[in-house]
Amino acid sequence: MNSSPLHVHQHGDVSDRPLVILHGITGHGARWRPRATHLAGFRVIAPDLRGHGRSTYQPPWTLEQHAADVLGVLDACGLERAPIVGHSFGGAVALHVARTAPKRVAGLVLVDPAIGMPPDLMAAVADDELAKEYFFAHPEEAKAWMRKQWTVVDEQAVEQQVADHLVQDDAGRWHWRYHRGAVLTAFSEVARPQVVPPAGTGTLVVRPTRGGIVPPAFLAGCEAALGDDFVVADIDCGHTVASERPAELAVLIKDFLARTS
Repeated sequence: MNSSPLHVHQHGDVSDRPLVILHGITGHGARWRPRATHLAGFRVIAPDLRGHGRSTYQPPWTLEQHAADVLGVLDACGLERAPIVGHSFGGAVALHVARTAPKRVAGLVLVDPAIGMPPDLMAAVADDELAKEYFFAHPEEAKAWMRKQWTVVDEQAVEQQVADHLVQDDAGRWHWRYHRGAVLTAFSEVARPQVVPPAGTGTLVVRPTRGGIVPPAFLAGCEAALGDDFVVADIDCGHTVASERPAELAVLIKDFLARTS
């Protein structure tokens, strides 16, 4: 792979069909490592978005810059075109990639996407981010915090999250690998007025039945703009779809892409 603007995690054979997967706010591409086993036959390309993980933390952190970064990843991987999966904020980024360069997106899978979110809600979420515990005295303290947050995933996932995503600063404090400015900007970006994929873009929205966030107005807008190119699939879980239902999500992705290839 040529030089990429982002740190990229890859799984599968380079000869397999490419599949770009974009994580949500405060996440990172390594989370797809254990889930890639459910996507056999695909070359999973999962970057750390700007401001997250091991990618650059330099601003700007706008959706336009994130989209440009993802297109840079395609270039670095030697890919003219690829389907893109995006969860939550990653769904908003994937959508903006499609709007920026529609011919380079071979289908969109938006997993409970955060698009056109209520501004009051996102202001409150930003306040919560500023108020929550960010620094930890040691990794065990971070693990205890994660167990309270991730009540629907197993201990192995907690251990892996800490191993991949916790870093110690020069003051000896431990914190997650993301820039809080990038995260707060992301909360603002998803409160922008909604846009929909360009006409002709095959799009699947995966909608959780419990605690999902995708606005009904976005679904209505996609249906009006895309017609038969738009599909909604409900899945019995909460917002963290890939953690709660990795196998079921993989089936939805593979079945949809088989129809859009």
